Amino acid sequence: MPRHSLKSAIKRGALLAAANWPVTLIQASADSLFKLLLAAPVIGGVFLVALSIGSEPSALISLDWREMAATIVSSLMARPVVLSAVFLAVAIVAVGGSLFVFLVKAGTVATLVRSDEEATAIEEPPLRIGEVARASRFSADAYIESARSLFPRYARLGFILMGVYVVSGIAFLMLVVRRDPGEGWSLTAILTVAFVFWITFVNLLYLLVQIVVAADDCSVATAARRVAAFLQCERRDVSLVFLLVLALILGATGASVLATAALGLVAFVPFFGLAALPLQLLAWLLRGLVFQYLGLTSIGAYLKLYRASAVRPKGQLSWGPALAGSPR
Repeated sequence: MPRHSLKSAIKRGALLAAANWPVTLIQASADSLFKLLLAAPVIGGVFLVALSIGSEPSALISLDWREMAATIVSSLMARPVVLSAVFLAVAIVAVGGSLFVFLVKAGTVATLVRSDEEATAIEEPPLRIGEVARASRFSADAYIESARSLFPRYARLGFILMGVYVVSGIAFLMLVVRRDPGEGWSLTAILTVAFVFWITFVNLLYLLVQIVVAADDCSVATAARRVAAFLQCERRDVSLVFLLVLALILGATGASVLATAALGLVAFVPFFGLAALPLQLLAWLLRGLVFQYLGLTSIGAYLKLYRASAVRPKGQLSWGPALAGSPR
């Protein structure tokens, strides 16, 4: 794809995400809720460990994170019942929260697919605000119906992703634990970098399969085959879009870190320190919204690349029978 066409793909993705701005709010809310739900059993586990060893929870939390982690692990290993209760609580919340995230993501991707299929060439200059606004395809009823119809396939795909996470994490830990101590930390650093790259690549494949499942109204297996063919034909453009979005996310992360550090300095000022907490909460909310918006922008860009590729079956409506009725 020419350079100007790649730029138009990114621009179209950004405009589609802006036109369907409610899905950004929904995605950010779902992500924050999942993190809060996952933190509940973890914090409860800290209190449970503190009570089981006869210590105050505040004293345990005040420890250095290494000492706290070592204390929690040793205490849990010495008390199998407490260990089982903590693991069971985390597993229940993780599985239930993941299913909720899969459901929300199904409605989000389906909304962007419908918008991309029906929108005009909004990425072509000049920029027309009215055309961008008319590209919105979000409605509560359509979102719920799309989420319901795609959820079984997204759930299967999500559990496959979780399985890959578990297997990859176990393999990484086994390699790190079995390394020769005389080799130093260089091998561990290489393994860590390789593990991060592998998980990033898996997440990219996961997102592309989600897009194709919604765009072509097909099964997970069929979508995986089409994604493989799509990457074989368009790997350069997909890589460029991925790297550009990753650079934007890293830039937003750096800005977030600087803002958090600045607010931390303000917190020490007697009077202005009162405003630090609401400002930190606001920065946390804005960070979540920006990250979700960038993620939705990438979905729109990948959609344009896939729609223009020779891999996708021609003349097939992306919002066809499966999004209007029962899932396959």
